[in-house]
Amino acid sequence: MLRTFGFGALGALLISATGLAQTTPAPEPGSPGVYRDGEGRAAAIAAAVKTNPTIAVGPILNTDRYMIVEARRTGAMPPASHPGWTELHYITEGSAVMITGGRIVTGVGGAPDTIEGGVSQAVKKGDAVIVPPGSPHQYSKVFGSVTTLEVRFPDPTLVPKL
Repeated sequence: MLRTFGFGALGALLISATGLAQTTPAPEPGSPGVYRDGEGRAAAIAAAVKTNPTIAVGPILNTDRYMIVEARRTGAMPPASHPGWTELHYITEGSAVMITGGRIVTGVGGAPDTIEGGVSQAVKKGDAVIVPPGSPHQYSKVFGSVTTLEVRFPDPTLVPKL
């Protein structure tokens, strides 16, 4: 069974645990930039760790057109898929194994969902992974912790070409 969610089951967790449900209109062209200081982001991650130590998310900017978060994982997470959304995962600290592609298989008898037929890739600081719209993805192993900058934006085929 392929599971697809707008922001995924993990997204629902992130939204409820971090207040990401509150979206801001995207800044208008020509308006001042949006500034987020590092101490504020670090404080948001520290607060999120107290709520859920396996994944702590600090929102940078969640608008009606895109989502930008910093996420810190200390363990494996369930697979997710986001139809209509492309994702960039830029690894800023740590290392993990990320599976992309394939299909999500629902666990039986309490077993966790998995990805079948995906590609496993070791990721480390400085690496970037682009996840195409609707592609299953999962951090299946985390070595200590891994911190990512994640940007989710609409499928490029939905917007005019540059």
